[in-house]
Amino acid sequence: MKIRVPHTLVLLFILMVFALVLTWIIPSGEFETEINEQGIEVVVPGSFSEYEEKERLSALSLFTVVPRALADAQGIIFFVLIIGGALAVVRESGAIDALLGKMVTNFGHRPFLLLFAAMFAFAAASATLGMAEEYIPFAIILISVCVALKLDSVTAIGTMVIGYGIGYGIALMNPFTLLIAQDIAGLQPTSGMGYRAIVAVPLLAVGFHHVWKYTRSVQRDPKNSLVYGVETSSAAEIKEFPELSRRHSFVLMATGLVLVGMVVGIYYYDWYLVELGAIFVALAAVAGLLSGIGVNRTATVFGNGAAELTMTALLIGFARSIALLLEDGEVLHTVVNALAAPLESAGAELAAVGMLFIQSILNFFIPSGSGQAFVTMPLMAPIGDLVGVSRQIAVLAFQFGDGLMNMIVPTNPVLMGILGLAGISYDRWFRFIYPVILKLLAVCSLALVVAVWIGYS
Repeated sequence: MKIRVPHTLVLLFILMVFALVLTWIIPSGEFETEINEQGIEVVVPGSFSEYEEKERLSALSLFTVVPRALADAQGIIFFVLIIGGALAVVRESGAIDALLGKMVTNFGHRPFLLLFAAMFAFAAASATLGMAEEYIPFAIILISVCVALKLDSVTAIGTMVIGYGIGYGIALMNPFTLLIAQDIAGLQPTSGMGYRAIVAVPLLAVGFHHVWKYTRSVQRDPKNSLVYGVETSSAAEIKEFPELSRRHSFVLMATGLVLVGMVVGIYYYDWYLVELGAIFVALAAVAGLLSGIGVNRTATVFGNGAAELTMTALLIGFARSIALLLEDGEVLHTVVNALAAPLESAGAELAAVGMLFIQSILNFFIPSGSGQAFVTMPLMAPIGDLVGVSRQIAVLAFQFGDGLMNMIVPTNPVLMGILGLAGISYDRWFRFIYPVILKLLAVCSLALVVAVWIGYS
């Protein structure tokens, strides 16, 4: 009998039920807290104590917690919707298609440079803007480019998915994962960027080597392709790219200025969700004006782009519900204490690596990066306090686990959507991706150990 993986929202609801049951069967308790030198409230190691009596949560809490969680996460949710609308307007302008066409023209006779530039671009956009769902429409475009170069769809999708997975893993200033996780951990937004940028180099090298090794194998003998004989007709169609016009250049320049503005605003003016959301609203208006699509069309596209991320917004709310249930049942610190026990005896280095593998496993159940941040960082940040791992390293472990597993877990709707468009079955994709996942996990584990050694914070 074929087993069907439940919808992500169903998986989150199952986890909510599990969280509620946990509040009934495990004791409540808490750690003492104190303010550290950086002004962050942290738990005091060894101070956990259980409550003598506890109030049992009602089964109705399973439903009343959802609107509460949506309200609690409203800042992030509306920020996500605004970004979805703004990026939809940028896509509608044709600037991204034109930029991709320019890359094909300049590097089409040098596939090595083309594929590396594409992977770097996907990684950079994910590490900064947090793009992922936005790549789905480009799957067929990139496949068409690769087919024109006598490559296969696995090369195209491997370049895209490994690029965005590594981008999410390093997350220089990803608003959907990094900013949320650092906010929960009480860290300055985008802090620690230097070390993450350094780690990006070996990760991209390992990822690209895997794709290029496969590509060379297919070039030598097309029968080595994992999709040999099963390419879809749509993948063989060559898409015409628009010329990179002056309007497109202006839109791309405006998008670049927004990225620079994010960095400047965060570092020098303490911007966060309100201000960052505002500049993306401005980007949508400016992109619509510069591209000449008209105010009405801009408004329609903005609304449709935001609507496309409605499910992401709901996932954030449902994920936040899990943490709220554990908080209401006053068992969050009990769970932290239980998870910290084996990590404490392992030492800081192994504890950091243990966090990575815990996050990697949880990504199967919560593939939404922002949702996973809300569920796990309230646990991992205080665990780090207990085992001698800085909160910055705890966030880094979360980023690595989320980013890498995005490339392989079948519960990731973005991955499955891309594979569906490409006509690549999951079993064939798994054969391609699992070796590089193991290599990347090894590099990330080493990076976490080094982070502990150098006192990364």
